Amino acid sequence: MSHKGVGPTKPAAVFLRLALAAGFLSAVADRFGLWGPAGTSGVAWGDFEAFLVYTGDLLWYLPASLVKAAGWGATILEIFLALGLLMGVKARVFAFGSGALLMVFAVSMTAAYGFEPALSYSVWSAAAGAFLLGCIQLPATD
Repeated sequence: MSHKGVGPTKPAAVFLRLALAAGFLSAVADRFGLWGPAGTSGVAWGDFEAFLVYTGDLLWYLPASLVKAAGWGATILEIFLALGLLMGVKARVFAFGSGALLMVFAVSMTAAYGFEPALSYSVWSAAAGAFLLGCIQLPATD
């Protein structure tokens, strides 16, 4: 059953689109040092090389030669999905794409580190929210 965007659904969906986009853009900003260098409180990577090391840990099953391409691919997808979510055009497509990417992150984090990090960083919740957003029919967004 789909919801037609009445009542609080539309503002909640807009909030979710913005929150998902902000999460993607914040992660990208971190890997390019915009939140500060590695070791700064609240900074996960601080530079792209540290991010690639983390990517290699998450994607331990990939040959080392593909880790850099995977890191860049994830970064490009995060920027692309964030921009699509912010614009609100074809929101369902961008929501489902975001859900799929977040599921890859969640499964990879869980396989590499166990359930706790993926749960504590709310990656499973963000993926579920993105998929739910894709299921909501809102006027003027699709």
